Amino acid sequence: MSIKILLLEDDLLFGETIVDLLEDEGYEVSHSPNGQDALDATFANRFDLYLLDINVPLIDGLSLLKELRRADDMTPAIFLTSRKDKESLEEGFLNGGDDYITKPFEMNEMLLRVKAVLRRTHKETSNCIGDFCYDEVHKTIRYKQEILSLSQKEYELLLLFIKHHDETLPKELILDELWSSAEGGSDGALRVYVNRLKHMLPDICIENVRGIGYKLVS
Repeated sequence: MSIKILLLEDDLLFGETIVDLLEDEGYEVSHSPNGQDALDATFANRFDLYLLDINVPLIDGLSLLKELRRADDMTPAIFLTSRKDKESLEEGFLNGGDDYITKPFEMNEMLLRVKAVLRRTHKETSNCIGDFCYDEVHKTIRYKQEILSLSQKEYELLLLFIKHHDETLPKELILDELWSSAEGGSDGALRVYVNRLKHMLPDICIENVRGIGYKLVS
């Protein structure tokens, strides 16, 4: 699965140019013309990078990123801005921005900055065990270099298995980790998520240790 980028840009023609360029480089791009659409997209998808224009309708880029950071979304972000005043740039970094590009800019410059931010953030936050690499900041797991499309519970369960590979995990421990007392996890619910992982990753082995729990065999 390719790297996923969310582009917030209200200039549709300019946005299409950026999308075409990034897709030619192998990235998967979702283009939102306003801040509300972009916010909705972050609820429905996990992205590897945000490219955010600042002056856009409904929710501006600065406010959008500030709201995402408050929700513990630490996805790296680059601002695309026509603003050149020091105060706006400082606000961008204070709101959690990783870099900014001042309009007008060369497309090659944007590509270089995109690659630099992705390289830096993934290097800083990823840990690898065998064929798995997990990123607890951006809440993603890669298997053989492909990002897995996981629900929150699937992510938490697989991460638990990876961190304790070749160890038998008691069902009670897994239930305590994945479900709060209010949610009320059950053996049946756990079995459903284990089977989903087995179906998603047919070449890995998750053993059912009878009467105890489960074990990811590396």
